[in-house]
Amino acid sequence: MANAVETLEKLERRLTITVPLDEVNKEVEQRLKRQAKNAKAPGFRPGKVPMKMVVAQYGQQIESDVVREKIFRAFDQAALENDLSIAGYPRFEPKSDDVPEGMMAFNATFEVYPEVKLGNMGDIELEKITAEVTDEEVDKTIDILRKRQAHHHVKGEQSDHGDGGPDVSAQDGDRVTVDFVGKVDGVEFEGGKADDYQFTLGEGQMLPEFEDAARGLKKGETKVFNLTFPEDYHGEDVAGKTAEFTITMKNVEWAHLPDINEDFAKSLGIADGSVDKMREEIEKNLRMETQSRLAAINKNKVMDALLKAAEFDLPKAMLQKEMNDMLAAARKDMEARGMNIKIDEPLPPEIFAEQAERRLRLGLIFADFIKDDKFKVSDDEVRARAEEIGATYENPKMIVDYYMNEPSRRKELEALVMEDKVVDHIFDQAKTVEKAMPFSELMAQRV
Repeated sequence: MANAVETLEKLERRLTITVPLDEVNKEVEQRLKRQAKNAKAPGFRPGKVPMKMVVAQYGQQIESDVVREKIFRAFDQAALENDLSIAGYPRFEPKSDDVPEGMMAFNATFEVYPEVKLGNMGDIELEKITAEVTDEEVDKTIDILRKRQAHHHVKGEQSDHGDGGPDVSAQDGDRVTVDFVGKVDGVEFEGGKADDYQFTLGEGQMLPEFEDAARGLKKGETKVFNLTFPEDYHGEDVAGKTAEFTITMKNVEWAHLPDINEDFAKSLGIADGSVDKMREEIEKNLRMETQSRLAAINKNKVMDALLKAAEFDLPKAMLQKEMNDMLAAARKDMEARGMNIKIDEPLPPEIFAEQAERRLRLGLIFADFIKDDKFKVSDDEVRARAEEIGATYENPKMIVDYYMNEPSRRKELEALVMEDKVVDHIFDQAKTVEKAMPFSELMAQRV
């Protein structure tokens, strides 16, 4: 039996659950009799142990089990009768006042799922990012691939590919080898000195002032210059400080890039060496990457919009569990990376509070969408997504089978397909404005 639901605050509720004592006692007696049939004790044959000894040995545990089962059964019935969606587990506390004779009572305190209320999707203003893959992007990608296969030769020295031209000074694209030493207030600092250090000019591997100093130097030349480290520099000892550097050019090498021909195409996996097929394959891969990045960016925009549009409280128990789960995953990941995590130096779950709240809110929002049949996911849609993923691997069928036959992976794909349906729906309903993003900027985005 249960009383009316009492609202404490926000999502917290309380019910008083009552259980007849005679039902408890009857069930306990029956279980003790069954236990006695197999009970063992020194000096007695199995099943011949006196009931007093059986009660002494098993009575308390059996009574506890019976009471717990009766309470949970009564609570479940009360939740069903009151149409309650319970979030987390209830907390039961014995109740002593105003308890009817012949009954035992407990106060069940629990939280319910929030009612997700989304505003009018037509009022949401959304920016949808677009991007195009042009011949120029294909050419740039080919140049990057050529640089990866570059042969380096000392400037001014004759080689199979020439001597690199009359200018033997270091320029962008050249691979240089230098000695350098840096000092702050006349004192060398850790990490500020190196011999035979090699890098390619113009690729941003070094700070701009360092590259500017190296640019134009010839083999054997030395230069002294000042360099101010950024405030957010990873070396905390020198962050924001100005150092005096001395750099000596040890070697300057120019890069000979392979010609775009049959051999180059074959080196990229084109069996017949067709340059046209190579370009087509590169363009196809760029389009797939572009589509993937645009989907991730635009999905995040929809997520942010949904979070602003939906106002509801979160169950504390669910939020705490989400934080604990994220903490456990983080610890497992760090241990897998070989990081030593000491038990006496625990990570507080609260560091994941913001991320956990976002994830939980979005989960509840999407759960509300799932109630609508138009967001249900079919087997064909899941398979299509698996095939899409499989197309990027050498053995597509193996990838498709992996996702379709592994329940947990299949469930992940179902969630992704459903999310995409919701995202498309929101873009259709919202006030959407498309904004073109340069390809280079899209590739630089963290997704």
